[in-house]
Formats: sequence, C-alpha cells, structure tokens
Amino acid sequence: MLAKPAGWNRVPQSQPLRRHIALDGERLEYARPIYRRESMALPLQKTPNLTTDHAWTVSQLTARIKGLLESEFPAVWVVGEISNLKRHESGHLFLTLKDSSAQISAKIWKNVASRLKFDLQNGLEVIVQGRLSVWEVRGDYSIIIEYLQPKGLGPLELAFRQLYERLEKEGLFAQARKKRLPRFPRRIVLVTSPTGAAVRDMMQVLGRRWRDVEIWLRPVRVQGEGAAQEIADAIEQVNAIGTPDVIIVGRGGGSIEDLWSFNEEIVARAIFASKIPIISAVGHEVDWTIADYVADQRAPTPSAAAELVVPNEAEVGEMLTQTGVRMARALEGRLRRCRLHFDQLAGRRPFRFPFDAVFQRQQRCDELAGRLARAVWNRWRDGHHRLGRHAALIEGLSPLNVLARGYSLTTREDGMSVVRAADQVAVGERIVTRLANGRVSSRVEEKASE
Repeated sequence: MLAKPAGWNRVPQSQPLRRHIALDGERLEYARPIYRRESMALPLQKTPNLTTDHAWTVSQLTARIKGLLESEFPAVWVVGEISNLKRHESGHLFLTLKDSSAQISAKIWKNVASRLKFDLQNGLEVIVQGRLSVWEVRGDYSIIIEYLQPKGLGPLELAFRQLYERLEKEGLFAQARKKRLPRFPRRIVLVTSPTGAAVRDMMQVLGRRWRDVEIWLRPVRVQGEGAAQEIADAIEQVNAIGTPDVIIVGRGGGSIEDLWSFNEEIVARAIFASKIPIISAVGHEVDWTIADYVADQRAPTPSAAAELVVPNEAEVGEMLTQTGVRMARALEGRLRRCRLHFDQLAGRRPFRFPFDAVFQRQQRCDELAGRLARAVWNRWRDGHHRLGRHAALIEGLSPLNVLARGYSLTTREDGMSVVRAADQVAVGERIVTRLANGRVSSRVEEKASE
C-alpha cells in the first residue's frame, strides 16, 4: 500500500479505485486518486451559520470547484457529436459536444486546431481527449480538447475524403484537362528526395531504357512538416524555367503519415496549375494520394513512372528496323506496279506511232482548207451573179433610160423641185429641162392647164 502523504486524506473505500470505458472496442481506464488534499474538502456544518465570517465568496467557491474538477479529471475521453461550431479570428475553435440527452462545451486552442488534418463540421461524431476546465468569470465548465479524431474513421482518412470531394467538385480530377505526355521527351525533372531509393531507381531505369534524355533533379523533402510547401514550390519553379518536357513527382513507399505530403491541397493545386505534364509516382501500387488523381498520369511506383515516361531504346530500334523493312518492301512493290503500268502504256499505239495522230490532224486540216476555199469561191460567184442581176434591174428602171427615149425632166432653177404641173411655176420663172444629153434653161412665157 502507498503511504499517506502529509496533508492528504484517504479516499473512502466505498469509491471504486478504477473506472473503465470502451471506445470502438478499445478498453481505456483511468485511476481515481487514492489520496487528496485536505484543503480541497469543503467545510460542512451541521447547523447553518448566517454570519459572513464563515461564508464563501463566489470567487472562492468557484476557485474551489475549479481546483476539485480539474484535479479530479486531468484527462478524460469523451464521445459526442459536434454542434454550434464557431471559428474565432484568433484561430481558436469553440463547439459543443452532445449526445441524445446531454451536452458540454468544448474548446480547441489555436496550436491544437492548426494540427488537425481534417475539417470539423457540425454533425460529425468524434472522440476527444482533453481536460476539464472551469471559466471562473461565468462559472461554466468545459473540455479543453488536446486530441480529436472522428469516430469510426482515422483523422487522415477523413481529411483525405473531405479534400477529395472538394477538389472533385472543382474539376481538378477531370480527364478533359489532363495533358498528354510527349512520346520522346528530351528533358525530365525529378521532384523527389535526393537521398531516397526512389531517385536511384528512376535514374537507373531512365538510363537503361533511353540514353538520349537529360535528367534534372529538384531535391525536396517528401515527408514531415513543410514538405508539401517544398514540393509545391519546386513544381512552380520548374514551370518558370519552361524548358523541361515532363515532371515526375514522387517518392518510395511508406505509411499514410509518410505519404501525407502528397495529400496536401497546396500540392494538388500546384500540380493542377502546371503547364508541364506531371506524372505522380507515390508509394506502391496500392497507395493512392490526391496527387495521383490531379496529375496528368499516375504511376504505381517511381520505377514504373520511369518506364512510362520514356520508351525502351531496344524496342524503338527493333521497331525502326521493322519499319525500314516494311518501307523497303512497300517501295519495291510500288516500283514493280509502276514499271508494269509503264510497260502497258508504252505498248499502246500512240506511244508506238506518235506521229500518226499528227499526220491525221494535218490531213484533216488540208481537207478543211480545200472545203473552205471552194466555199469562198462559190460564195463569191453567187454574189457576183446576184449583183449583175440587180444592176440590170436598176439600169432598166433608171430615169436616164427614159430620157434616152425622147423624154425630158423639168425642174426649177434650183434643180431640186421637179415640175409636174403648170401651176407649179409662174410666168417669167426660169426652169431647167434635162435631156438625154445635156440640159436647157428657159423662161416661162405662158402656161396653161389642160
């Protein structure tokens, strides 16, 4: 048995020394104190004393209650549902833990809240570990939470699910935005730890499969505090250079805590913003991280990423050899077909007697020229005959022939107006008479109408 400390009283034996609670199948226990300080016992009086000499002030009573409560429950585990969650500007979190019949206030100070991997939400059932505390100003008691995890899920698993759902809604995992990897990259950047086995495996595989490639190493931490920020900064710096063709981001296997840097939102957004195609190669084949979903290509291991990003030099050489053979065969076949076609064309009559067509055209031209000459001569002859007939007809109708038969033509002195009646001229007017040979001018002496 333990010796009784000075100033301490033994706890009555009727009180159990240990209590047990079960959380998700785990048996947790804590021991009640065997002794407690005498000063913590409240003075009890059998008869009330209404004088103020022995009365407690509110501050004294609250201080005693605070001391008893905080010393009695230095560490407690509580299961409850989060409600009334409030985030203070200082970074502290205030919430209420409740079950079906009771509730208790809880607080999470900034230093603890900043280490939470998942987001707290109203309605989330959690298991918390903390200590009871009394706020003397209001006389309220609450739990100061020092550790918190979701009930039924690990904190990292819940954080993974929450971030996955949020980024998926934003479209960071969409296949339409993923970039294609170049077939023959000239420069590859490895964003990984310079001391891990992953970088050695990738360098070995790349050197063995494809020698005509530059390999750059951007060393970063791949686990621990600040590793996610280093990875995101490295991706941004490589994009600022602009010349690399592919980026491989990854590391070897490990626990979920070791791989957690690749589940951070800052890494996911850096991969999404990259203009250079990124291959995510984190852990083993069964390990999936947020970086795997955002990256343009996911490789199950770093070695697989190296095999994926470059072709096999031997396979490419064999492919080129087979392609050369197929091209030679195709050219030979094409040449045979062209030669056969040429022979067929050369055996045709136009190629055997190329001037026959020319002579035929010349003969045809001669025939057409003869026909044209005959047609012109006939046309001229017919026109000449028609012209003679028309001239004879005109000659027969000419007034000069009439004059030759003894007739005359009388006009006024101007020679334009023909005199057909006596009343057309006046006595004394000069007239001109045209005869068959010559003309006579006369003056009218007398006129009469018949």
